[in-house]
Order: sequence, then C-alpha cells, then structure tokens
Amino acid sequence: MAAPHNPPPSDPPALVAAKADLRERLRALRAAPPSPAAIAALCRRMAAHVRAVLPPGADVAAVWPLPGEVDLRGLCAGLHEGGYGVLLPETPPRGLPLCFRRWRPDAEMRPGRFGTLYPDGAMARPDLVFVPLLGFDRRGFRLGYGGGYYDRTLAELPGVPAVGYGLSAQEVPAVPVGVYDVPLPVILTERDVILV
Repeated sequence: MAAPHNPPPSDPPALVAAKADLRERLRALRAAPPSPAAIAALCRRMAAHVRAVLPPGADVAAVWPLPGEVDLRGLCAGLHEGGYGVLLPETPPRGLPLCFRRWRPDAEMRPGRFGTLYPDGAMARPDLVFVPLLGFDRRGFRLGYGGGYYDRTLAELPGVPAVGYGLSAQEVPAVPVGVYDVPLPVILTERDVILV
C-alpha cells in the first residue's frame, strides 16, 4: 500500500531520512519483475505455513498485488480450494487500521485507495495476517511503504499471528528502527523461514 508517511513524533529526523532512503533503494530493486519460479516457491512456503499453524476453515489475510509486488493470487486460490477463508484488505482513510473483506474466486474487485483492489465480500477478522514488505532483516524488522497501515492493523489484532513475506532479494543487513517498530516473529521468503 503506497501512502505518504507521517512518522510518529518520536522518530528523529535522521531515522526518518534513513527509512526514506532505504525505501527508495528497495523500490528501485523492484523495477525488474520477480521470476515466476521465485513467486511459486514463496507461495508454496506460505501455503505450507498456513497448513502447519491453522486448520481448514480459518481465515487468512493476504494481499491483492500492486505493480512490482509478489503476486499472491495463486496462493489465494489454493487456500480457498483447501477450505480456508481468504481475506483481502480494504485501505481506509489515513490513520485507521485496514479492514479485511472476504474473497472468493468469483468476487467482484473494487478500486481502493492508492491503486489497491479489494473484494466486495463481507468484513471478517483474520486468524493470520500475511504482511507485505519492501525490505526486512534477520531480526524480524520490516520496512513497509510508510503509511503505517499494517502497524495500526496489527496493534488492533492482539494474538493474531503476523507473518512477513517477500523475496530473498529484499533482505537488507539492518532495517532502521524506531521506538514504535516491532519485529515480526516469522518472515517467509522463497528460500527461507526466518524465525525471530
């Protein structure tokens, strides 16, 4: 979800600048589309993770892809076929958490904020949230798009597992972190399961 960033007041200017610089470098890396093999491997790993931690019937929050993002449509279809509920986010006005709507293969997709699409299904609470990222490190810290939507959303879903996902090329030595940054307990790539 691309959105302008208004950092928390406690983030010093140097941290804001470091995050903005890293975002710019990581966006440039996404200019080349990921290989279908890497996306397929990542989606298999994500599906295996869901099956390992949740029973069929549970609701999994995923993401409909924006240009340059990992395409999870195959994962969504596979989870649906496997008996899982699939939820996709609707981006609300700035400052609010995401809301998740039920997706089915025949769902009508509606245009949302920042070029996103969301299904016309009913709202539901996820049992697991897949969190997109621009970059991540081995400590579990992620760099998002800067809008704070997932930070607010995860704060509203205590006890719901959050799993970051991305391609191994998005790994950086260290994501700059501030007072409010919380690491993800799990990050999945096409090559790795990173447990924090």
